Amino acid sequence: MDFSVLRNIISRYCAGEEYWVDSRTVYIGHKEPPPGAEAYIPQRYPDNRIVSSKYTLWNFIPKNLFEQFRRIANFYFLLIFLVQLIIDTPTSPVTSGLPLFFVITVTASKQGYEDWLRHKADCSTNECPVDVVQQGTVVRTQSSKLRVGDVVMVREDETFPCDLILLSSSRDDGTCYVTTTSLDGESSHKTYYAVPDTMAFKTEQEVDSLHATIECEQPQPDLYKFVGRINIYKEREDPLARPLGAENLLLRGATLKNTEHIYAVAIYTGMDTKMTLNYQSKSQKRSAVEKSMNAFLIVYLCILISKAVINTVLKYAWQCSPDRDEPWYNHRTEIDRGRHVVIRAFTDFLAFMVLFNYIIPVSMYVTVEMQKFLGSYFIAWDKDMYDEELGEGAQVNTSDLNEELGQVEYVFTDKTGTLTENNMEFIECCVDGHVYIPHAICNGQILSAASSIDMIDSSPGGYRREHEELFFRALCLCHTVQVKEEETVDSIKRGIHQGKPTSFYISSSPDEVALVEGMKRLGYTYLRLKDSHMEILNKDDEIERFELLHVLNFDSVRRRMSVIVKSSAGEYLLFCKGADSSIFPRVVSGKVEQVRARVEQNAVEGLRTLCVAYRSLSPAEYKEACYQLSNAKLALQDREQRLAQAYDLIERNFTLLGATAVEDRLQEKAADTIESLHKAGMKVWVLTGDKMETAAATCYASKLFRSSTQILELTKKRTEEQSLHDVLFDLSRTVLGQRSLSGLSVDCQDYGLIIDGATLSAVLKPSPESSGSGNYREIFLEICRNCSAVLCCRMAPLQKAQIVKLIKVSKEHPITLAIGDGANDVSMILEAHVGIGIMGKEGRQAARNSDYAIPKFKHLKKMLLVHGHFYYIRIAELVQYFFYKNVCFIFPQFLYQFFCGFSQQPLYDTAYLTLYNISFTSLPILLYSLIEKHVSIETLKRDPTLYRDVAKNSLLRWPVFLYWTCLGLFNACIFFFGAYFLFDNTTFTSNGQMFGNWTFGTLVFTVLVFTVTLKLALDTHHWTWINHFVIWGSLLFYVIFSLLWGGIIWPFMNYQRMYYVFMQMLSSGPAWLGIILLITISLLPDVVKKVLCRTLWPTATERAQRVRADGVCEGSVSPATGLDPSPVGGGGGSESDMLCPARTCEGDRGGGGVRAARTYDSMMSHNSNYLLSQPLDHVP
Repeated sequence: MDFSVLRNIISRYCAGEEYWVDSRTVYIGHKEPPPGAEAYIPQRYPDNRIVSSKYTLWNFIPKNLFEQFRRIANFYFLLIFLVQLIIDTPTSPVTSGLPLFFVITVTASKQGYEDWLRHKADCSTNECPVDVVQQGTVVRTQSSKLRVGDVVMVREDETFPCDLILLSSSRDDGTCYVTTTSLDGESSHKTYYAVPDTMAFKTEQEVDSLHATIECEQPQPDLYKFVGRINIYKEREDPLARPLGAENLLLRGATLKNTEHIYAVAIYTGMDTKMTLNYQSKSQKRSAVEKSMNAFLIVYLCILISKAVINTVLKYAWQCSPDRDEPWYNHRTEIDRGRHVVIRAFTDFLAFMVLFNYIIPVSMYVTVEMQKFLGSYFIAWDKDMYDEELGEGAQVNTSDLNEELGQVEYVFTDKTGTLTENNMEFIECCVDGHVYIPHAICNGQILSAASSIDMIDSSPGGYRREHEELFFRALCLCHTVQVKEEETVDSIKRGIHQGKPTSFYISSSPDEVALVEGMKRLGYTYLRLKDSHMEILNKDDEIERFELLHVLNFDSVRRRMSVIVKSSAGEYLLFCKGADSSIFPRVVSGKVEQVRARVEQNAVEGLRTLCVAYRSLSPAEYKEACYQLSNAKLALQDREQRLAQAYDLIERNFTLLGATAVEDRLQEKAADTIESLHKAGMKVWVLTGDKMETAAATCYASKLFRSSTQILELTKKRTEEQSLHDVLFDLSRTVLGQRSLSGLSVDCQDYGLIIDGATLSAVLKPSPESSGSGNYREIFLEICRNCSAVLCCRMAPLQKAQIVKLIKVSKEHPITLAIGDGANDVSMILEAHVGIGIMGKEGRQAARNSDYAIPKFKHLKKMLLVHGHFYYIRIAELVQYFFYKNVCFIFPQFLYQFFCGFSQQPLYDTAYLTLYNISFTSLPILLYSLIEKHVSIETLKRDPTLYRDVAKNSLLRWPVFLYWTCLGLFNACIFFFGAYFLFDNTTFTSNGQMFGNWTFGTLVFTVLVFTVTLKLALDTHHWTWINHFVIWGSLLFYVIFSLLWGGIIWPFMNYQRMYYVFMQMLSSGPAWLGIILLITISLLPDVVKKVLCRTLWPTATERAQRVRADGVCEGSVSPATGLDPSPVGGGGGSESDMLCPARTCEGDRGGGGVRAARTYDSMMSHNSNYLLSQPLDHVP
């Protein structure tokens, strides 16, 4: 027996996890390796199902109940309900059990419905059709049934169903082009390569005949890293081993472009795919309001226990006297006498707990759940957040976080597709200081490209003419653009010119496409790359051919790219383009100052600039360059460093040709939205996988960075020059030194921080040293706190989530919001307190996994400043009001025990105890929490600083909570003692009849219901007919119910202690006078406090209310309609107005392609390369 096979099996299945962690073996087509090769051991991998839902049919009830009973109020009422079932208590178990059952049922139904929607979305993804090669034919199956080792056929414009290794392509060179918009946010085309030994397999039969295995690493979340090898078995030959890298790996979620079809093998499926590993696990998000509610409940629970203890102690102190312990009218049974005093005391303690348990408002949770669920519809109905292009409006996936929208302190946003449209346009170029503008306008006519050039200079000199041609050739050759010569691009019919299809450009960099298209408009057209030769059509309609010898790819450290080409005349040319800061130091000739001046001018206008240079190589220089490049590319160790050294030696001694200017459009009103968020006190961070230059330029265009912002870099390039420790402490000294000086000067320097993914990993990496100097997290956080804006570039999806978590768990515990549009943003969306997905061009993964989804970034402004503000104000009032009205309700019951011998006698009738929170006082506060508007929508949008009034949970802080509690205690004392002193006159009624204890309790309850309802009426600012109907209707319902409850002999009741009590009370004139007097006295202190505070210490919101009341702003009442007039486009109506057709907005448009006037007077030269073209918000 071959014991090696047995050892292999034992090591894999019994010896631990090491083998699994290191590698996995995939058998292509599930074929066993030939005899003599490694033993075939089938391995079990997960199927290809994606699960984003939280519950299943089997675990929904136990899991949901567990989560709900984690709430203090729910758990407490469960205990009270059990106590009422076990012992004899003064109230029925129904009074606690029924409200608790209602709360649990409503909450479970809402959460179950939301999870059902996630199940539905998962099913849609898992049931997508996939083509699998089986026995030489293509079989269509569901995505969820894919297994590791299946050979998959993917056609153009289809999305990869799992992580695949490319085997062959319909293209002759074995390449395919892919867009990874849903992964890293880049909509550009990327090139992936088939294994050279398998690229010849073009048909299903040939692919099915492939006999090979793949050894690769176990699944890990890094999107840009993959290590593996493929072993190809051939008859009578040794197996061929070929390396596999990230260039061979097609990731789930990416889309095949510009390639008819490919064949690939599945290596990671389902929850093992890299994109899924970057998803954070779903967890129950809890808002700051809910945490405050739980804290308040603990306080009230302590008050409740204290009341029960006090009453129990006083009861036994009262019963020390024998005539009080067992009076003649209430003899104890023998069983009671035989019980131990401790047991009796504990039973009495529980009875008092049940009697006073109404101080814990379980109905508050019902009302909060209903408020959140119903309130979420106002977001979905808001016509201002409806997008005509998409045909969709805002969506609410989780209504539990509505009020959290009003508490955001940090906003983390993606760049591509979120801030920008990723749509670049060539604006102009400058050659030796002379400007060339495509389609220039002269005398009101658009001139052709040739005319525009001739108009600038009709007879350029020989030297100028040579540089002009070199410049245009450089931009036609120095790129990685591919040409697509078909009628459709990305499933959109394009380019039908005079009935003939024309070519289109696609590239991994959108600005490269813009430059090549710009050259085409100026007369130089890039045709194709064929047989390693690049063809261009010059403006004389002559085709020029250049042999492409080497491409020196762009990287963020060099900030440039180069190509080495050979002309038809045999001349070797090196063309280079890049940022001005990387080109100018390497230039030895050319009109540098003229070009620099134009670059700075374009930078001030917000255009993205690149400089172009060239160098003519002698045969000896070219030979040396080839030697340097080949040695670096063949190196197995430190390949990147050696390539960088080779590039540095080659890219020198340039002649400057000119510069280009490209405009990248921001989304409409993106800059205005970010500016409003800044005014509202929020810090905005941009987290992107894009290059630093592109991202920084977007930050300038979107007003995240301003002309006066001093940029601090924490990048890989700088940490290579200095140690990370030194760089961090230098930056810390810079920002902290400025902060210490800010108190001495009016002007304070504005800082912006730029950090890349590699440096972030080093910062977050736990230090092996225990010393404080090794902990860089706090230093990094301190730097970030003192920067007005932060840009994180080259971020992997999991790094985005790490950044969000780093801020979320910092000592301030700020409320965070993450917004993005791609699957690469899902991790940070799930990590943040509030996640918002944009329904953009990058799929719906972000929108599906978010808490809220909006069509465009501009809608975030109204989502936070209006809806968030309103929801927080409403729910804060709801929470405080519930505690207030329950203190008013139960504290008289506590006081009553001092007058009834601590006998646990209820003050109120059972019907009043049950219906107080359910019927008499529930609807007014629910309606208030849905439609209250303390200021107009237009005021909130126009003045974002009002958001600061509700920030940091200001309305649910302890001082505010204590005020409401003390107000409730004061009112309760007024109710009880006011009625008590009125009852001193025993002949209270006109016929001399005495009032009983139930009449006394009814009088207190009547004053209570009217006072708490009128208190809410005084707090209401936005009155509608619905408010009037509910508030006055609730009071009328209480009166009618009391009349019916006490005025009719109900046959189903054994006894009726409330019979005729309410009518008897109302028949007394002093009772009416007492009710009115007690209500007035109870409300007076709160009214006085409000008047004094608004007069002496008004908040910004209260000042806005006063201005509105004075009719200064547009919020004054229209005499014609009695409603708030809303300017066109303002969206300033109430939520009920959102049902009306959307208003149109003409002002404050974003970057719709219109060049804006200059708004910056100057721009520091060292920041100019960061600028990006963006039409700034203009005044119509």
